[in-house]
Order: sequence, then structure tokens, then C-alpha cells
Amino acid sequence: MTPTTVTLAPRTESRALPDDVVAAMERAASIRDRRHGTRITYSPKVFIPLTMLCRDRCGYCTFAQPPAHLDAPFLSRDEVLRIARDGARQGCHEALFTLGEAPEQRYDVAADWLREHGYDSTVHYLHDMAAAVLDETGLLPHANAGALPADELRLLREVSPSQGMMIETLRSDLPCHRGAPDKTPERRLATLEAAGELDIAFTTGILVGIGETRDDRVTALEAIAASHRRHGHVQEVIVQNFLPKPGTAMRHEPPCPPEEFLWSIATAREILPPDIHLQAPPNLSDDFGVLVDAGIDDWGGVSPVTADHVNPERPWPALDRLREVTEAHGHTVAPRLTIHPEFALDPDRWVHDDLRFAVLDRSDAEGLARDDAGSFWPERVSAADVVNDGAEVVLVGKRSTAWYAGATNDPTTLVPGPSAASPSSRVGAALARAESGEQLGVDDLVDLFGARGPEVGAIAEYADHLRQEAVGDTVTWVHNRNINYTNVCTFKCRFCGFSKGPLSLNLRGTPYLLTLDDIAERAAEAERLGATEVTLQGGIHPDFDGDYYIDVTRAVREAAPTIHVHGFTALEVTEGARRLGQDLHTYLGRLKEAGLSSLPGTAAEILDDPVREILCPDKITTDEWLDCHAAAHDIGLHSNVTMMFGAVEQPISWARHIVRTRELQSVTGGFTEFVGLPFVHMASPIYLQRRARRGPTFRETLLLHAVARIAYRGLIDNIQLSWVKIGEAGARQMLRAGCNDLGGTLMDENISRAAGAAHGQAMTEQRFRGLVEPLGRTIAQRTTGYGRVDGVDHAAVRAPAAG
Repeated sequence: MTPTTVTLAPRTESRALPDDVVAAMERAASIRDRRHGTRITYSPKVFIPLTMLCRDRCGYCTFAQPPAHLDAPFLSRDEVLRIARDGARQGCHEALFTLGEAPEQRYDVAADWLREHGYDSTVHYLHDMAAAVLDETGLLPHANAGALPADELRLLREVSPSQGMMIETLRSDLPCHRGAPDKTPERRLATLEAAGELDIAFTTGILVGIGETRDDRVTALEAIAASHRRHGHVQEVIVQNFLPKPGTAMRHEPPCPPEEFLWSIATAREILPPDIHLQAPPNLSDDFGVLVDAGIDDWGGVSPVTADHVNPERPWPALDRLREVTEAHGHTVAPRLTIHPEFALDPDRWVHDDLRFAVLDRSDAEGLARDDAGSFWPERVSAADVVNDGAEVVLVGKRSTAWYAGATNDPTTLVPGPSAASPSSRVGAALARAESGEQLGVDDLVDLFGARGPEVGAIAEYADHLRQEAVGDTVTWVHNRNINYTNVCTFKCRFCGFSKGPLSLNLRGTPYLLTLDDIAERAAEAERLGATEVTLQGGIHPDFDGDYYIDVTRAVREAAPTIHVHGFTALEVTEGARRLGQDLHTYLGRLKEAGLSSLPGTAAEILDDPVREILCPDKITTDEWLDCHAAAHDIGLHSNVTMMFGAVEQPISWARHIVRTRELQSVTGGFTEFVGLPFVHMASPIYLQRRARRGPTFRETLLLHAVARIAYRGLIDNIQLSWVKIGEAGARQMLRAGCNDLGGTLMDENISRAAGAAHGQAMTEQRFRGLVEPLGRTIAQRTTGYGRVDGVDHAAVRAPAAG
């Protein structure tokens, strides 16, 4: 075996690693890859040193200071919030509170300061400062308060989604801990155990090189593993290397040898249950990339704002450098929250009720941190914007500069960008199977949805190759008008900001119902303006019978004889048939005879019934949606597949949706396109009730469309993007990631705007052309069924006047 040469600690010469260390690293990396794949997470955070006073005197610590060295015993509330606000502006998600343990029990100045400010303990002050940070900035606190009794852990659980305390070592006789009453094994283990009993997502770890032996480290790791097996609460273990520091009792001790550090990381990965994340700090190693080879899957907190106050002499690597080094070692980086995704996705157990929305609001679909560039700073809205079901005033990101569906902020640039996927990674393996012609299943699709970094570029690149192969370089659009004939609805879809029912009357808009004459007039106007399609959608009005939809179709057909009538969701069709007591084939046949030409795919939301129970519990099921479209295809009506994503579901639901619709398409061939519909959160009831995320990230949006192109290969040739939700800047990237259709001009689009989308209500061909031609692609007007529109004076096509 060839020895590995590394450089780790400062002023440490490169050296070859012993064979046993290399072998342990290889085993650890294999365990890590099987469980966590090629993803290495980190937490973008700010460090808030609430107090640098401590009753413990550890031989290696420069964080703890005597009162004479400090301007004040504690940071003030204003100082805490200033640091947190700086972090929020820089896109951080976590506020890590670092502090000494119980300084009021050693220093009168600390006890006096707390008393003067109305507190009896450091932990009570920490609780209130964490609450202030959460309330004022939205950053998620992480309380690193040391060895605490159960009642104090319980108190901090109300304001801190995760907590932490390093075990360090279970040796009770080390000189470095002689002046540290809180560093006894009994106190550390009691805290770890109490955190488990209280269902606290907990971070702990060991310190390597302070006088302990390998056996001592194994003992500590085995104790952590045993506690986790009892309670399942250890979210991550930090393996940290000792470095001597001037001014400490251990300043003349040698630094942790690199081989011992790497052996300890690898051994931790072998001893700990695979679901525990393993972290090593990148700023304490010169050659930190080798830590990836030793089996870590997390870099810990990396701050763009504040120093590592525990190790101020060791600056954080820049995020670009962290990303570059990680990718050079065959992995990708992904931001996370202070609470790891396994815990964030199980809030009933791990997250205090008061914190659930705060965690959810910063989460992506995998329970990791939202990764769109820009600041993420929530702001309170008025009670009038909250659905009238007893929900409190909520936090909504009005100041955010990050991209989200329906907003005007431009997304980060993903395409064009780096493009690579290791053949041994899950993403690389799934792409290889797709390239060989294999149809990807649910697990493969989930792996693709989890792509990060250059893997995203590789998926986009392959999807765009399939796009060119299927439809060439022409980007299509349809000139259409939406007619939303009523917003009154008896169904209670919790995401819908358009429909009006008893619980939504205080949202934007008032209830309305167009007459048949109104509908006919709008259809005729659309035909005069050059539209080739009208899209008919509305709420399920309590006064409608099934004949209403037939009457609407007939009115449109008579008013606009040449126009394509694209109308009625599977819910409307199913409900209309039910109210008349007719089967789907009979009812759809009557609609077709009246002039209906095709069905939209909306009302699909997510075709995964557990998610539908949350989003639309009284709506049709997955099977009923599929049955309606199968019946439509049987009688010669084509339709499309839509998916609303980014509200409450995870990527496995996206995969199930694609697989179920793909199965139907392989039988009927009746779907003309796939349309991704990112959830617009701003005025959506379920978001205002603090029960949903703020839509997908742009990475998720791009991947959803690119993966759909790959998954539907040979079955559905057209992948459409929703410009009204994504915006023009995002649309340009989507067109380089497998999309070939811009959808419609959407005169009078109301549904997205009712949910809070800020993009215009209509597009023109000129704007479509300006979006497409800089990409070197051609643009063509199409029919609803993807034929070409001939003999149309494109220059004359225009949007109607506002109003």
C-alpha cells in the first residue's frame, strides 16, 4: 500500500501515514459513502460570544478570559442583535451562541451584571437572547452552553432547535481539566443522557491530543454511540485536534499528530452508528481536504461574518475554497441548518412547537438549508394578511434578496456552470444508467434531485442533450388567454390563494362569478387578438351542476369557433360527472361534443396521497386524477402533466409523481407536456398558517425540470417552464437544462398572482424572443397540441390593455 502524505497542523512537516491509519481511513470513507453519498454539509452561521467568562480553567483554552480583559461581562442585547443581523444579511442560517460555563458562580461581576439586568443565571439570559435573535432576524439559534441539568436543557429547547456540548474525553485525571469542575465525565455524560431523554437534537464530540490515549478516545466514542442507540438524539460528533496556543498552560505541548487525528476521525466513523454525522473543523488543518478521505460528512459551522472565537488565530476557509477542496476530493458541499435534516424532517419529535415554522421556513425539500444566494431576513406582516383560522401574525421574507418562486429577485447562476458527476457517486451512477437507456426508478430520481455543485451542471447538460435530441433547438410558446370564471370554491385546498371560501375571505381579492356572456366575450376578444387557445379553470362553485361546464364550453366554442378550448381540471371533470351521476367517459364525451379540445394537468399538485392529505385533503386522490386523464385519452382528448412542488413534500414525492404519470403515458400516449409549477408562498394560506416552506429553491426548480426531461425520455417530448412563477432570468437557465417550451402568453393569469407572484400577467412574442435568441435558439408559436401556427402575423400579436 502506498503511504499517503498530508500536511495538517501548523508548522508540522509532511509525513507518510502508517498503513493502519490508511486502512482505517479507507474503511471509514466507505461507511460514509454508503450512508451519506458524496455530500459534505456545512452550516453558514455567525458566532455570538455571549460571555467569555467561565468558571472552568482548562489548560488549552484561550476563549475564556478574566473580567479585567473584557469591556463587559456579557454582550448586550443590542450587540447580540447587531452580530445576528450581519449574519442574516450575509445569508447565514444559524446563530451559534458560544459562552463559558456558569461564570456567575466564579465571578461576582458576572452575577452582579445578570442581577442588574433581571436575570439569575447565564442560561436564562442565553434563553432570552436566543429568543430575540430568532424573533428579530430569523436565524436559528444553537446553544452551546456546556454541561447543564435537565431543566435548563428543557428551557433552551424552547428557543434553540439544537444544542451542543463536547464530551472531549472521559479521562478524569488529565492535567488540562484540573481546574474545570464542569469537565468531569459524570457531568458530561449526564448532560448527554438528559438531552436524549428530552428529544434534543444534540451535537457532541471529542478533543484529540490533550493527553488521552487511543483507548480513551474509543471509550468516549462508544459512550456517545451507546447514548444515541438509547435515544437517537446525537445528530453529529465533532472530532477536533488540539493545537497549542500562547498564553495557555499547554502552550509548550506538541500539537495533535496528523496520524492520530486522522485515525481518530476514521475510528469515530467505524464506532458511531452510520446515521450520526461526523464533523472535523476545516480551519484547524492546513490540508483540510484529507479530512474528507478520513470519513467526515460535515464541515461544521463556517462563518462569512465572524471569527472562530474559540480558535481566533485560525481563520475560516472562504466558502469558494471549501467548495473547491471538497470537490477536488470527489464530493460536493451543501449548506445545512443548525438542526440536521433527519431531525428537521421529524419535527413532531425533535422540534419544539414554537420553532417548527422557523425551521421549516429556512428548509429546502430535503431538510437542508435553502441554498439560494442572497440575504434571508424575515419581517413581520400585518394580521390582515393571515388566514382567519386563529393563526398568529407570521414571519414572511419581505426583505429577502434570495430567489423564490413568484418574486422578482434573480436566481443564482447554475447553468452554465461546472459540470461533473463522479461515476462512483449516486448521481453519477443514475446518470450512467439513464445514458445506457435504462428507465430510472424512484430511488434513482431521488438521487438526481439531491444533486449539488457540479452534479447539477452534469444533470442539466445531459437533460439539454436529450432536449436537443427530442425536439431540436426550437423554443415554443402558445398564444393563449386564461379565463378563471369563478374564484368561489367549496373545496379547501390549503395552498390556494385564489379560491374564496369562508376561511379565505380576508385574503387578496373578492369572490366573483363570470356570466356565460362574460366568458364568451373574453374568448372572442382572445381570438381577435390572435390567441389560439383559451384555458378554462375555476373554483368548484357550490351552485354548479355538471351541465355548467358543458354550457361554458359551448359558449366559448360559439363565440370563438377557431380557438382551442383547453379546459377543466380533473377535479372539475370528476366533480361534474359526480353531480350528474355519469361515468367519466360519458361526461367527457359530452364535453368533447360541446367543443372541449384538451384538458390541463392542474389539480394534480403532487400525486402522492400522504402529501395530498396535507395540501388538499378533500380533493381527488392520485388514482382519481389518473383515471380522469386516462378516460380523456381514451376518447381522444390529450392533456398534460403538471406538478406543484416546494410546499410540504420531499423529493421522493416528486419521483413518485413522475413514475405514476410515466406509467400512464406508456399506455395511453395522451400527455403532450410536463409542466413544473413551483409553489408561490407569499399569499398562500398554508404558508401564512406557518405550515409550509416558502416554495422550492432555484436549484430544486431547475433540477425538477431537468430530471423530468430525463425520466420522461421517449414518452413526453415537451418540458414546459412557468415563466410567471420562475421569471425571465430563471427561464433563461431552465432553457439550458432540458426545457423547450415557455408555455402561454397568459392573458388574465390570476391564480399565481393571487398567491403572491409579482411577474406580469401577460407576455408578448417580442419578450419571448428577447429571452430565447441570446441563447442561440429559435422561437416558434405553437398550437396547444404542439403543431406550428402558420399564417400568423407574429408582430401583430400583443397583450390586451391592462384592465
